[in-house]
Amino acid sequence: MASKQKETGCGCTSIPISLILILLGVGYWGSRHIDFKNLSSAIANVLPDNIAEALPWPAQETTVASPSVAPVAEPSYPITPTFSTASQPTAVPEPIPGEPAPVSVQPEPVDATPVAADSAPTPWKQKQIRGIYLSRYQVTNNASEQMIRDRVRYYKAQGINTIIHGVWGNGCTMYQSDVMQKTFGMESCPNEFQAPWLDWLIDEAHKQGMEIHAYFEKGIKLDENSPIFDRAIQQRWIVPGVDKTYPSVDHYVLDVENPEMATFFKQVLAEFVTKYPDIDAVQWDDYLGYHDELPGKVDRTAQLTAFVTQLKADMKAANPNVSFDLCHHNPYWGKRYFAADWENWDVDRAFIQVYNDANFDEELPYVEQYGGVSIADNQLHRLQALINNPKVKNILVFPAEGKPEEAAKAVKVTASK
Repeated sequence: MASKQKETGCGCTSIPISLILILLGVGYWGSRHIDFKNLSSAIANVLPDNIAEALPWPAQETTVASPSVAPVAEPSYPITPTFSTASQPTAVPEPIPGEPAPVSVQPEPVDATPVAADSAPTPWKQKQIRGIYLSRYQVTNNASEQMIRDRVRYYKAQGINTIIHGVWGNGCTMYQSDVMQKTFGMESCPNEFQAPWLDWLIDEAHKQGMEIHAYFEKGIKLDENSPIFDRAIQQRWIVPGVDKTYPSVDHYVLDVENPEMATFFKQVLAEFVTKYPDIDAVQWDDYLGYHDELPGKVDRTAQLTAFVTQLKADMKAANPNVSFDLCHHNPYWGKRYFAADWENWDVDRAFIQVYNDANFDEELPYVEQYGGVSIADNQLHRLQALINNPKVKNILVFPAEGKPEEAAKAVKVTASK
């Protein structure tokens, strides 16, 4: 009695040669005409059971899902940004005499680890505004869109929720302005910025749940290096004398009683909030004032109040959604020494500058009464007390050393203690 042969493989050796040839032909023709999901059933009906069971596909019909293409997500910016100067070069302009030298500090990469939402926010995160100032040179300088967006994310990672960035200073805009072009024949300050830089900054900040406040840096003052200085002298747009509030730079103060100068400022501000309708606030500082030591001892308090009141009214008419803010000396000093009776300016928010640390305790009641405080980064030893003070609504940090990335990092370390 012959021994039973061991079955191996799929059992295809038991299929007649003629059937194999038929299947090959069917395979070629069927690739063009046959519905393959029904092929196994059709063959199973005409083949012996033992052969049908040996076929390499199931004899029962199976449902084949129609192919589909998943929607492609919009490209997102890297969660961990790269601040390498090799991959993201920043063109830094030559320093302007009398101006702070533009800096290009590359912050450390942002930690990509997701952070769980706080069930009980810390006192620091309960502050409505946790802001940092950026000079008008610090996120311009021909920076790429990627670099600008990465920097916003960097500040967010440091616990900052508001960036106050310079858009005006030394008599010119840091954006392309039709008013500047019409008045002075130049569309902006001489700077290598890309035209959409502020659009990118605002857009990314809002994506991150942050705000951008436009900083009208240096207000109504300028120095001899201003691109409009000669024209201002020629047109007598400057009040007599030199402002020596800060001994390191001779400042000249534009005369807002002059109808041309007053109109220029009002048009620039209205243009700005129209051109950038999503800006959250504009902020003016203590350079919106006339030092009392200017020659002649002229009291310009009433004139300055009338100017600022109309300046705000014109801005609100152009865009009522933008907050008109001020960061100035306390109201007594402002009125006594700078003709800035800002309690009668009807500003939306007023922050008190307390850069003179020796006067900190005397200034604190004003800080608690008004919108909050602005301190320099060399005063971070004051930060914890301000954070824990429920009467201090908002905290702004001014990087006195011109290194905002380092200042923001130091704020995060101090606020975490």
